[in-house]
Amino acid sequence: MNKKDIYSLLPILLMSLLLIVSGCGNTSTNTPATDSTTNAKDTKSSAIETPSESRDKLSIMLDWYPNAVHSFIYVAQEKGYFADQGLDVDVQMPADTNDSLKLVAAGKIDLALSYQPQILLARGENIPVRSIAAVVRHPLVHLLTEANGKVKSPKDLETLTVGYSSIPLYEAMVRTMISQDGGNPDKMNLVDVGFDLIPSLASGQADAIMGGFINHEQLILEKEGHAMKSINPVDYGVPDYYELVLTASDMGIEAKKDQLTRFVKAMQEGQKYVTEHPEDALNILLTHENETSPLDPEIETKSLNILLPLMNEEGQPFGRQDASSWENVRAWLVQSELIPDSVKAEDAFINLQGE
Repeated sequence: MNKKDIYSLLPILLMSLLLIVSGCGNTSTNTPATDSTTNAKDTKSSAIETPSESRDKLSIMLDWYPNAVHSFIYVAQEKGYFADQGLDVDVQMPADTNDSLKLVAAGKIDLALSYQPQILLARGENIPVRSIAAVVRHPLVHLLTEANGKVKSPKDLETLTVGYSSIPLYEAMVRTMISQDGGNPDKMNLVDVGFDLIPSLASGQADAIMGGFINHEQLILEKEGHAMKSINPVDYGVPDYYELVLTASDMGIEAKKDQLTRFVKAMQEGQKYVTEHPEDALNILLTHENETSPLDPEIETKSLNILLPLMNEEGQPFGRQDASSWENVRAWLVQSELIPDSVKAEDAFINLQGE
C-alpha cells in the first residue's frame, strides 16, 4: 500500500475512531444518570429520616414525674402529632416543682404544666407567666380522710390534726372549707408534713390531709387497704379551679404565638387519641416512666379513668378556658389574702387554639 492509499483511508479511520469514542462517551454518561436517580432517592430518604432539623423546637417541663395525666403529651409525641404541626418537642421533668414557672418566665423553657391558682400567685409576685390552655378542668386535690374515721364533713376538723404539704394555698383551702361548713378553722391543728402525706394519714399522725390527689394519693392509700373518704373543696366554698394548666411567659407568647398555638392543636389530637384509646395511650406512657419513679399500671389505669371526665368538656375543645373561672379564683385568692387586688384575671390567661 502506497502513501496515497494510506492518505485516502485516513477519513475512514478518523470516523471509526470518533464512533468508538462516542460509544465510550455514551456508556460513561449512562452511569451518572443512574447515580443521579439514586442520589435523588437518597436525598428524599434523608429528608424523611431527619425532619426534626426543619421543625420549630419547643421545650415543656412537666409538673411532676410522668403519669397518667401526661398521656396526651407522650401520645402526641409518639403518634407524630407534634411533628405534623412542624414541632420538635423536648419533654423535661422538674428538678424542683417550684422552679418551673420561674424557668418559663426567664426563657429557659418554653412551656410548663402548672396550676391555675399558682399562675395568679406568680403574677402577684411579678412573675410574668400566663396559662394558654386548661388541662384538668376541676380540682384533683381533695380533703382526704379515713372513710370510717371522725371526719364526716370539714367542720369536724375542729380540734383534729390536718396534715398539709407545705403550700399556703392548701392551708387557705382547708380553712375555707371549715368556715363554709360552719366550723372554726382556728381550732384545727394544722401540721406541715411535706411530702409525707400518705404515711401521715396511714399511721394516724393526721386525721385528714390536704394536698393529696384523688388520682394518686387516694388510690395508693386504698391499694394499701385504707378505705378513703374524699371531700371535694368545691362543695365547701373553694372555687372550681383548673387543677392543671399549660403555661408560657408573656414574652414567649409574643415571640412564639404561632408555635405555641400549634402545640395546643397537637395536644388536642393527643387527648382525642387518649380518650378513644385509653389502654394504648397508657402503654405509650409506661414506656416513658422515670426510673426513679416507676409507675404502677393498675394505679395509672384507675387514675386515667378519674382524669378523663375532668379533662374533657362536652362541646368545648380540649384546653378551652373560661374568663369566669379565672375571675372566681382571683377573687377567692384576694379574699384569702394570698394575692393583691391589683392582679387581674385577664392578664393570667389566653386561649391559644387558632380561633
